Amino acid sequence: MVDLAVGVIVGAAFSGLVSSIVNDLFMPLLGLVTGGLDFSNIFWQMAGTKQPTLDSARRMGATLAYGHFITMLINFLIISFVLFLAIKGLNKLTPGAPTAAAADKKAKAGTAAAAAPAKTRTDIVLEEIRDIMRKDSAAARSAKKK
Repeated sequence: MVDLAVGVIVGAAFSGLVSSIVNDLFMPLLGLVTGGLDFSNIFWQMAGTKQPTLDSARRMGATLAYGHFITMLINFLIISFVLFLAIKGLNKLTPGAPTAAAADKKAKAGTAAAAAPAKTRTDIVLEEIRDIMRKDSAAARSAKKK
């Protein structure tokens, strides 16, 4: 339980860090590349008189803030990429964790050995029962034909 609590707290702190990176570093650079476009104020006002800022447009009525959505999408992509890298790194550090390369190597090396596993006593008895039933079935069919 403590591990989960620590994970939630670290996740919240990491989310704040990524939000700061996106809002304070990434979006200004993207705005510079796009000619000074401020993504926080990109919106479509669907009701009321046209307003200059997103906050005032939201007070007037229905507003579609797609600039904010683009910012949140960039946040999500950064967080998911970092989590992907972290989980991939943890899988490499964890002993016994299956990897695709290890599975391919194991499959190539053990195809012949894996094809014929050793028979247990139960397997042998079941095969004997099967063979007896086949003989009885074949004898019954040949008796019907006569």
